Amino acid sequence: MSNKIDTKFIGGVLLIVGTAVGGGMLALPIATAETGFINSLILMFICWFVMTASAFLVLEVNLWLPANTNIITMARILLGKWGETIAWISYLLLFYSVLAAYMAGGGDFLTGLLTSLGLNIPSWIAIILFTGILSYVVYKGIHYVDYVNRGLMFSKFSIYLLLVLFLIPFISISKLKEGNLAYLTGGATVMITSFTFANIIPSLRTYFHGDVIKLRKVILIGSLIPLVCYLFWDLTIMGILPRGGEHGLIDMLHSRHSTSEFVRQLSYFLNNGFISLLARIFTSICLATSFLASMLGLSDFLADGLRIAKRGKGNILVYAATLLPPLTIVLFYPGAFIGALSYAGIYCAILFIILPTLMAWRGRYSKTPLSQGFKLKGGKPLLLFLGIIGLLFVVFGIQAAL
Repeated sequence: MSNKIDTKFIGGVLLIVGTAVGGGMLALPIATAETGFINSLILMFICWFVMTASAFLVLEVNLWLPANTNIITMARILLGKWGETIAWISYLLLFYSVLAAYMAGGGDFLTGLLTSLGLNIPSWIAIILFTGILSYVVYKGIHYVDYVNRGLMFSKFSIYLLLVLFLIPFISISKLKEGNLAYLTGGATVMITSFTFANIIPSLRTYFHGDVIKLRKVILIGSLIPLVCYLFWDLTIMGILPRGGEHGLIDMLHSRHSTSEFVRQLSYFLNNGFISLLARIFTSICLATSFLASMLGLSDFLADGLRIAKRGKGNILVYAATLLPPLTIVLFYPGAFIGALSYAGIYCAILFIILPTLMAWRGRYSKTPLSQGFKLKGGKPLLLFLGIIGLLFVVFGIQAAL
């Protein structure tokens, strides 16, 4: 029995890691290229702390309410109609943008892979293939997502370790010293999106039957793993690929095919077929795991918000509402990968930093407080800090988008 519980615990951690360590891993070295490696570490640690603390707030608020309650109901009960409206708009914009980004990145990768095998297909077919295969897994439910994610995550970590070990000898210390602190805020929105996993917490709360001790450990461990992974990934990539010049990291920032260009340039600079193969497999798994978790979270959100049970025709309706809008976006704008993640950071800051802070404040300090059970330490000073940081990230996101 204990072995089964431990396996489920590991599965929960991997769902969080799979949500965070995905497309953002590919985007981070590109989005922070102008800042440089050393300067971007400052932003990385700030984003990790803020997003992890906010995730604990989501758990705290969610535990005040019945199981199967998602962000939309949490916002309605704690903040009223205005909170519900902001939650609806922010959540849909965020996860439609994220899913569109992963569809674009996945389709771009699949097109490049098939082309290298001598099979040329239109990009829109590659996008539909990538989306269709993974959507079927999510449609089968969280247990299927958990098991498939475990296999993908095991493969991802194995390949990640191999890549880092093979790439470290190629690192140039001089490249790591490059960068300009003035561009620190430029990659802020992509960075916080890369640490976003709070969307899956309501689903995990149900999956673990409200076991607070396990949920706290799952969130903490699940957040630390992406931090370590991002640190070593940025170290290797930014220490190998040039920042400037044609086909450099900064140039990729404005590319319509950033994922395939990323792998292509890594292959070019290393001239190693085995590393190139590992990089291709790794990028595909990164996109797949994030897609699975993001689609699961969005479908649960829509089921809660639309008050539709995920059974029979209701299930089909929920998944149609989940997939069709981002699929439509990406088919007409296939170069959406980095751009979509940049816009997503704005909605992410509103939804998973500002709203949880306001909900926690309302639930703790109103005339009729709802606060009970688990409570994140830090009191009002921490909530004020998170609220201010959330607003700053919104401003940085708007500046980056413009």
